Amino acid sequence: MTVSRSAPSSEVTVVVASRNRREDLLVTLPRHEAPVVLVDNGSTDGTVDAVRAAHPEVTVVPLERNLGARARTLGVARANTPFVAFADDDSWWAPGDLARAAKIMADHPRLAVLNARILVGPEERLDPVCEEMARSPLPVGDLPGPALLGFVACAALVRTEAFQQVGGFDPVVRFPGEEERLALDLATAGWTMAYVDEVTIHHHPSPRRDAPGRRQAGIWRSRLLTAVMRLPARDVARLVAQAVRAGRPGLTGLARALPDVTAAIHRRSPVPPRVHADLRLLESA
Repeated sequence: MTVSRSAPSSEVTVVVASRNRREDLLVTLPRHEAPVVLVDNGSTDGTVDAVRAAHPEVTVVPLERNLGARARTLGVARANTPFVAFADDDSWWAPGDLARAAKIMADHPRLAVLNARILVGPEERLDPVCEEMARSPLPVGDLPGPALLGFVACAALVRTEAFQQVGGFDPVVRFPGEEERLALDLATAGWTMAYVDEVTIHHHPSPRRDAPGRRQAGIWRSRLLTAVMRLPARDVARLVAQAVRAGRPGLTGLARALPDVTAAIHRRSPVPPRVHADLRLLESA
């Protein structure tokens, strides 16, 4: 089976970052309806050779070590298209929806991120995060759906210009929870984000995923480092207190964040009042 080209190849590239998910990739890569750039985060399971043999049309970028979400930024640099669709090794865009999403983005020139509806597993249940995004209290304005101040990377079509303007995913936060800092910087730069229910991502979670406790600790780490980089000092202190109260995942995340605090401080640039006000509105809702 080969990768389809039914989406407008001149407009969209699919960027996938992966590590040690060879079997998942061999199943999902043929489902993408646009050229694919696979950035391999230092896999040791033969992913690079297997993908090159099975799917020579895929551009494979092998990395010597795991860069986390930063690998997606390297993938975008290889795309050379106005829009980039992110997908994980266990997710893919529904047939026809890459072209549909690209048309929506083209019709909304300040839209930096389109977050698709996420259907999980063979039973195709709606991911609860979609319900949260659909209820966003932020003003919609001239957007194709509810306004956002965050997104889910594996279900996002991004405008390359906007993504690169704010530096893409950074080397400090890494993964998971890498979306928040990028979303804050996009909003600061005047770009918008929206949830669009009419386009769909299928997500069949790999059985080789991190244990829930480890993932929650990673999310706490990302939240804390993002706060250091972008939020007022009082918000950082409040988040540290929340991490302590969260018990083991929060404390582990705090411990894992400490080695990178200096790097986060060097990148510190607090968001403007209008973006902070939107954050508070979302928290209150």
